[in-house]
Amino acid sequence: MIGVLTGTVFSSSPNAVILMVSGVGYSVSVPGEVSDKLTVGQTSTLYIHTRVEDESITLYGFPSRNDLVLFDLLLSVSGIGPKTALAIVNRGESPVRKAVVESDVDFFTTIPRVGRKNAQKIIIELKSKLGSVRELDLSREITGETKQILDALLSMGFRREEAIGAIRRLDEKDKTLKDKIRHALQLLSS
Repeated sequence: MIGVLTGTVFSSSPNAVILMVSGVGYSVSVPGEVSDKLTVGQTSTLYIHTRVEDESITLYGFPSRNDLVLFDLLLSVSGIGPKTALAIVNRGESPVRKAVVESDVDFFTTIPRVGRKNAQKIIIELKSKLGSVRELDLSREITGETKQILDALLSMGFRREEAIGAIRRLDEKDKTLKDKIRHALQLLSS
């Protein structure tokens, strides 16, 4: 199975690119937003979902591992195929997560081939899974300012899970490290 491809963009069309890797051109289906950003001659890395069917092998590519995980989760929902999952991922990982968490059926019904029933299925089946994936993402090696905030909270006696939960809830208003730690402490004390 192909997991990741790094190569030069040979050609690009809506929802597909041909990526040249060591002299072999791989046709990869991608979200429209991705194909719009890739230019011919550019070196690119795509995380790949390989779909093997009776008479074909299809590659689906994403610029981040999180997009690939979201795509795989969407495929686990009965009634959601790769084209529909690709259209959903094209809306962006954060908006899709938010729509699932907030049970926003209308968000999904604006996507072609997703009716009200499928929108409800997506929300029901992914609500618990998206939370656990998000925790996995943050439990990997934490670096930079996030690590400094986490270390500060741990040194004050908070459990790792509590501290990570507070860090996730920080918003863009907090500019400095000091502001972020202060806000995290307020969240933990409430």
